[in-house]
Amino acid sequence: MGVPQQPQHDGLRDAVADAVARHGAGRVAVIIGTSTASIAATEEGYARLEPAGGFPADLQRPMVHTPHSLGGFVQAATGLRGPCVTVATACSSSAKVFAQAARLIAAGVCDAALVGGVDTLCGSVLFGFNSLQLVSPEPCRPFDAARVGLSLGEAGGFALVERATADDAGLQLRGYGESSDAHHMSAPHPQGLGAQLAMRDALARADIGPDAVGYLNLHGTATPANDAVEALAVSALFPESLHASSTKGWTGHTLGAAGIVESVIALLALEHGELPGILNSTTPDPACGPQIRFDNVRREIRYAMNNSFGFGGNNCSLVFGKA
Repeated sequence: MGVPQQPQHDGLRDAVADAVARHGAGRVAVIIGTSTASIAATEEGYARLEPAGGFPADLQRPMVHTPHSLGGFVQAATGLRGPCVTVATACSSSAKVFAQAARLIAAGVCDAALVGGVDTLCGSVLFGFNSLQLVSPEPCRPFDAARVGLSLGEAGGFALVERATADDAGLQLRGYGESSDAHHMSAPHPQGLGAQLAMRDALARADIGPDAVGYLNLHGTATPANDAVEALAVSALFPESLHASSTKGWTGHTLGAAGIVESVIALLALEHGELPGILNSTTPDPACGPQIRFDNVRREIRYAMNNSFGFGGNNCSLVFGKA
C-alpha cells in the first residue's frame, strides 16, 4: 500500500496569500464554475428525510443546498472578500470563469481573481446522462470512427488570474470568446456556428490569426454528434498544421470542471511543449479533419487554446500565450 499523499497545490495557496498581501482580501474575487455544485448533499438530505419531513440535522445548512455553496466554501477557506460569483453554464462553466475574471479586472472591480471549477459525480449526473444514452460502456474514444459515447469524471481545479505587468514573464490569458447557440437543449448546432463564433472571438481578442495557434484542446466528449460538429468547426477555421486533441480519454468528461482541467492541460502544453494526443482512439473518423491528432508530439508553441461547450449551446474558447 502506498503512503498517503497530501494534495499538491503547485504553490496556489502561497500565490493567493501573496495577492492578498499586495491587493487586500477585498480586492481578490472568487469565481467558481460548476454544473452540480453540492447537489449530492441535497440528494442525501432527501434520502435521509426525518419522519416529520425535514432534512437531518447535519444537513440543515441552507448554503449547502444552493449553487453558490462552492464559492462560499472557497471564501471561508481562503479569507478572500472580493466579489464571489458562480458560473453555471453546464460544461462550459469553468472556462467562462476566466472570461468573467478578465472583465471584472478590466472594469476595476477587483485586482485579481481566484478562478476554478468543481464537479462531483452524483445521482442526478449518473442517471441523467444514462437517460440521454450518452455514456459509453467502455473507456471513451474521442474522434474515433467507432466512438459511442462519453466517460463521466469528476474533478476540481483552480488558477489565480491577475492583471499583466510590464515585467510579467509568465503564462497569460490572451483572449476569450463566448457564444450561445440556443439551438437545442442538449445537441450542438449541426454546423457548429456557435463554436465557430466563440473561437473567432477568442482569436480576435488575442489579436492573432488561426495559424498562430500551436495546440487546441478540444471539447471532444466522444459522443458521435459533438465530435463531428466540433471537428467541422475547427476545419472551417484552422489550417491542417494545427495539433488539436481531446484529453477526455485521460480524465473523462468532468462536466462543469472540464474548462479548468483542460485549460490547465493547454497551459502545460504551452509551458513544456508537450502536445497531447488522444488516449484510447486508434481509427480516425474520416469525417473529421486533419487537425485532429491521435499521437503525442513535442513542439515549442507560443499560443494554446481550449474549447469548452455546454448543453444549451453555451460555448467558450480561451487563448493562452507566453508573455
